[in-house]
Amino acid sequence: MKKIKIISLILTMVLILTACGSSDKKGNNEKATSNKADVTDNGQADKNVSNDNSENTENKDLSSDETQGAEDKNSDNGNGNKKVLVAYFSVTHTTENIAKEIANIAGADLYEIVPEQPYTDEDIDYNDDNSRCSVENNDSSARPAISGKIDNLDQYDIVFIGYPIWWGKAPKIMNTFVESYNFEGKIIVPFCTSASSGIGSSADNLVKSTDGATWKDGQRFSSNATMDDIASWINDLEIGILK
Repeated sequence: MKKIKIISLILTMVLILTACGSSDKKGNNEKATSNKADVTDNGQADKNVSNDNSENTENKDLSSDETQGAEDKNSDNGNGNKKVLVAYFSVTHTTENIAKEIANIAGADLYEIVPEQPYTDEDIDYNDDNSRCSVENNDSSARPAISGKIDNLDQYDIVFIGYPIWWGKAPKIMNTFVESYNFEGKIIVPFCTSASSGIGSSADNLVKSTDGATWKDGQRFSSNATMDDIASWINDLEIGILK
């Protein structure tokens, strides 16, 4: 009898151990399944992040295209593909300063008319009848030589020409300049600087030396002219400069 009880006890313990083993295995399987799901979710999240980055990249490319378009628009200087030159003669830098402002506003190239023999302070002494500028002004044939030249004037559609006013006229070196090139078909815009005198008829002799060119009304600027003053004048010219 005692032997039967012992056998029954052993069988019961075996059944209990078997049940526990099955439960642990099931639990481990469920845990493994849960971990696999976590990996899949994280993988999907990574994929979503990747998609977001892709969209950001596309937006970045679009912005880049828009920026390129803006650069392309600026590449013609806002002038409707018109090529502009600002040529100027200046001794005291007043005309030079105005010329640089015009070039900046108009998106133009800049060219300084440099005399082979530079002008000194004594040369531009208006109170001395024997000063260089006085002698040149009184000599209709005077043509002061220029150092250097423009090799590609043909490429320009519009040429601004700037100079100081000497005795109500353009300095004779400006005659040298306009007579050195062919301005046919070009628009020429004169501008000058002075303490008080207007541009008046200062460019009349220059006009006579530029057959086939279209001259616009010029403008006189003082040394304290502002960028707004210059920009307003350029816009009023109606020559297709849009910048």
